[in-house]
Amino acid sequence: MLKAGFATYDITPRAGVGLYGFGPYLNRHSVAVRDVLDARAAAFALDGKMAVIIGCDLCTLQAETCAQIRDIIIAQVPGLAKKDILISTSHTHSGPATVFSDRGWGTPDPPYMELLPYKIAQAAIVAVQNLEDMTASAALVPCRHIGLNRVYDRDAPPLADVLKEDWEPAKPELTDTECRVIRFDNKQGELKGFMAYFGCHPVVCCQQNHFIHGDYPAIAIHNLMRECPGSTGIFLQGAQGDVNSGCVHKAENESLLALDVFAARFANAIRKGLAAATPLQINDLATISQSVEFSTRSDFTMEHLKELQEEFEKVLHTPLANDDAHEVRMATVNYLGVKKMMALLESGEKTSVTAEVQGIRLGPLAFLGAPFEIMQAIKNETVSKLRAPMPMVMSLCNGACGYAPDRQSLQEAMTSTRSGGYAATRVPFMQGRLPYANIHDELVNAFTNIAATLFPVTSV
Repeated sequence: MLKAGFATYDITPRAGVGLYGFGPYLNRHSVAVRDVLDARAAAFALDGKMAVIIGCDLCTLQAETCAQIRDIIIAQVPGLAKKDILISTSHTHSGPATVFSDRGWGTPDPPYMELLPYKIAQAAIVAVQNLEDMTASAALVPCRHIGLNRVYDRDAPPLADVLKEDWEPAKPELTDTECRVIRFDNKQGELKGFMAYFGCHPVVCCQQNHFIHGDYPAIAIHNLMRECPGSTGIFLQGAQGDVNSGCVHKAENESLLALDVFAARFANAIRKGLAAATPLQINDLATISQSVEFSTRSDFTMEHLKELQEEFEKVLHTPLANDDAHEVRMATVNYLGVKKMMALLESGEKTSVTAEVQGIRLGPLAFLGAPFEIMQAIKNETVSKLRAPMPMVMSLCNGACGYAPDRQSLQEAMTSTRSGGYAATRVPFMQGRLPYANIHDELVNAFTNIAATLFPVTSV
């Protein structure tokens, strides 16, 4: 019989730490904690096999931090291997900066970062200690009025519109309109854990906000955990690469108002899923992890980069430049990125990116994770090719390697101006790496291969 265990560990930083992202060198520092941040973990055991899934109320984690977390867990839990542990983040921009870099997207607090891996690992270790016989059930329920596609739709519509209960984006089909809810009950019929899979950026509160919280997913989960004492809820971030919440880039008072509205909408969807869930047969538990090489564009030659370097130097290397000006901040992060790309080309090293793609099977459930902000079209094509009855394509697992742009975004970026395309070109540029050349097809293939191993023809 399936055994499952759940645990929560507080990973809230102190007020005053730098917050994550929303523009280079903005120096967003927190002023207070509006809601706690957690690492919430689920452990599963069946027929001598084990797997752990961790959801963190954080924007991202570096692969090195995830490796450290895994090592801590494995040292305490005999029988677990790297491939058995999936670490995901929600992508809240109202959590602490967690990436040490010179790119100006928030400065991590060193003491917090020293403690963080041990705290996250503790959630997993306690979840394993809490293993007990469980039944699993699941439902796919409507989940609307939260996200819009920021690439192919109008971003940041008027707040008065999105607060209406019947608000819909112009193109809901380019967002997640359903939430997969999974619940786990013990022999006494008590709800011990639940998962909610949904794809949308948690950016209800962003650059003008300075409170610590996990944005709409964490607040929704916390509300439901209070309604169901003794339970642990885990948010699984889906294909959010091109999906923003309906409220973004608003003033603090407007954002905080919208935050509770969007959290309530998400909580209501999960609540309906918990009520509608039907039993699952959990006869299989399997895990797999593969290192996959993702190709990068070859048109960013040294000559091209030198031209770009000169353009940025014209902005920066002048006595009239103001270090607080948006133009200067952006030129700085791009200038540093160009220098890193030039150094990479000069080194003769591979410019491709190697990243971990992971899969966990739990009966009909397929948790498929990669360290990218995955666009909807990639998720949709992946799902269409899988044998897995209940697939979940998850973003930002075991690290963060930038956006995974869809085929259309890649094509448009290659044919537009050399800095065009935020996800496809500008973000890798800022990160000092070459943009991806064909990550849509390469990631679909990686997920498909992993799922085929987890779900062979004879087992479906």
